Amino acid sequence: MGATSEQQYGFYNDTKHGWFWYENPPLEQEEQANTPLPPIKEPRIIPSLDSYSIDELWNMYPDDFQELLNVLQKKAVQTPSEQSILEYLTMQDIARRKALAYTNATMYVTQKYGELFNVNHVYPTAGPGVTARVSMQNDEIVQTINRAGNDHALIFFVSPGCGFCEKQAGILSYFVDKYGWQIKTVDISRNINSAARFNITITPTLLLIKKGQNNYMPVASGVIAMTELERKLYRAIRLLQGNTREDTFLMYDFQKGSAFDPTSILNKGEQPWKSSD
Repeated sequence: MGATSEQQYGFYNDTKHGWFWYENPPLEQEEQANTPLPPIKEPRIIPSLDSYSIDELWNMYPDDFQELLNVLQKKAVQTPSEQSILEYLTMQDIARRKALAYTNATMYVTQKYGELFNVNHVYPTAGPGVTARVSMQNDEIVQTINRAGNDHALIFFVSPGCGFCEKQAGILSYFVDKYGWQIKTVDISRNINSAARFNITITPTLLLIKKGQNNYMPVASGVIAMTELERKLYRAIRLLQGNTREDTFLMYDFQKGSAFDPTSILNKGEQPWKSSD
């Protein structure tokens, strides 16, 4: 009976283990169970041009072609044998020929559909054409500024001790002699409200205003030459008059409807890439 009691007592003591008895498992077993297995590195597959025909390489999608080209380049660097270098240079030659074919086809399409893609008729690059283009631009600028003189004016913001303002004032005197515009000079140190209204922090600054409108357009900050002043003022005038927008800001009137008119293609309603057959 005593032996039986001792056996039972030992049995119950041995079974008092585990989570039910608030006992954590051994730490070493837990670490071993959570240790990740090392990744299995698969063998690298090095391609060969023997698996491709010239037609397949020529018609391969550009991303796939570039990927194959890069792999063959690394293969040639890793193993600079005659075969590996020949394969890489072959890919380079195909890429060069494909680029040449693209260039030729592009020149053909732009010449055939010159009314869509050729800008020479509004922006020629040949000597006589450049002279004519510059003359047309200057005429349009001068006419626009002259017509706007009656209902537009410039505000010239200056500050004490501003040497750049003096230089700009000299340029503006030539402008007034040429166009007869009204220019109002504002000292931002004495007219703080005016400077704050137009957010002027730099002098000299030129601002274009239009009679009867609250809108205005900055023309220039800092010293600006006469020719650049005329160009920027021309664009600002057309914007305040509603004759241009942000996406056609640099365009001249004689370029409307041409390839230099960004949105003119939207008004034609055509799909030139579709066959007319």
